[in-house]
Amino acid sequence: MKGNFEFRTRKSNRSLWVIECIDPNCSWRLRASKIVPESTKFVIRKYVGVHSCSLLNINANHRQATYVVIGEQVAPQYVGVEKGLGPKGVQTFARTELGAQISYYKAWSGRKHAHTLIRGSPKQSFHVLPSYFHMLEKLNPGTVTHIEVDGESRLKYLFLAFGVAIRGFRYMRKVVGIDGTFLKGQYRGVLLVATAQDGNGQCYPLAWGIVDSENEDAWTWFLTQLKEIIGDTDELALISDRAPSIKKAISIVFEKAHRGACAWHVAQNIKNKFKCADIMRSYWSAVNAYRCEDFAGYMIEISNRYPRVAEYLENEAGFEKWSRCHYPGLRYNITTTNMVESLNSMLVKARDFPYVALLDLNPVTYHVKGGELEGVVDIFNKTFTCKEFDIDKLPCVHAVAAAHHAQVSVYSLVSPYYTKSIMCLHTVRLYIRSDHNHNGMFPTKSSQG
Repeated sequence: MKGNFEFRTRKSNRSLWVIECIDPNCSWRLRASKIVPESTKFVIRKYVGVHSCSLLNINANHRQATYVVIGEQVAPQYVGVEKGLGPKGVQTFARTELGAQISYYKAWSGRKHAHTLIRGSPKQSFHVLPSYFHMLEKLNPGTVTHIEVDGESRLKYLFLAFGVAIRGFRYMRKVVGIDGTFLKGQYRGVLLVATAQDGNGQCYPLAWGIVDSENEDAWTWFLTQLKEIIGDTDELALISDRAPSIKKAISIVFEKAHRGACAWHVAQNIKNKFKCADIMRSYWSAVNAYRCEDFAGYMIEISNRYPRVAEYLENEAGFEKWSRCHYPGLRYNITTTNMVESLNSMLVKARDFPYVALLDLNPVTYHVKGGELEGVVDIFNKTFTCKEFDIDKLPCVHAVAAAHHAQVSVYSLVSPYYTKSIMCLHTVRLYIRSDHNHNGMFPTKSSQG
């Protein structure tokens, strides 16, 4: 194909494959047959690799450059990355690597075929989902999975929480953000996410769900599964937007936990409904106020300028839902669902993946290009193609870039041997007695004779 010589199939059956140049006078040909009749593998029996035909037969629009062939050749470009080459990038790949000129549509079709080869098709994803969940539970102790089907045995809901995330939640602040985002694959659906946040402000994904739509029944089912792994206590805070379906589902499932509204969503409602963006400074001061006296002062500022906004914040939004000082539980410094939005933004390019590929996506693997090097950074295993990260156990510039994109602390990628705590452990103080009265401290030389 690189030479732009086309060929045609002369004979093809289950045991024999013969191809030759499209010019009947050319000597180029290849003959392959099965190794043994029972085998599925072919071996080349004869190959004449030199073309004796005219150069006029060269055609850059190669007939063998089908979208299937293009997809098979370009598929490795999509391993370990979320997006990979676009259609124009596939056209460039076909021209430089295969010597073929292809149309934009063929490049798009080849890209789609490559996605199917790497991630599977949506239909295949449904078939392997039960076995995929079974293996997750087997290989990851404590992992919880659930699949709900409708009356016709079609997938309706699914739930996934890894055992390591469940066990680690005991060390997190008991504030959980929940939100949903629409999927763009063939069968659509909505991805539901529950996320906590550690003391360093880093996202801690707890559970994932896929449902048919974002409604009360779907949220009730998801939150019921979530309750099984995080419990229901007065210490627990659930932060979400003000969608009625979420509000109703939380009231049904959780009896003790406190629900809080995302202050950012409340702010957006104010700007859209009352067209008063200039009041936002007073609003956010009220959100973050620790003392009720300070809060009251900011509300007076809002009421004097926009009485309807103040009435909305008190009666419709509810002080106890969005303000720090009036919240009945503990939400610490977490006033928004930003931790969930950050996670959703990391998956924005994967929302058209089949379900299994989406759930199997490793959010700690990033394709990074910088300087003369290009490769994949694995934040979890602390590796990069340059091997500097692997051997020195200190993040290279590519690892730093990946950590910044993932909103992960760079210090968490450093080997413990470089940390202050380990350095302090091997620091030993040596005390030497300095008084000059050494009587009896050192043995004297014994006299002989």
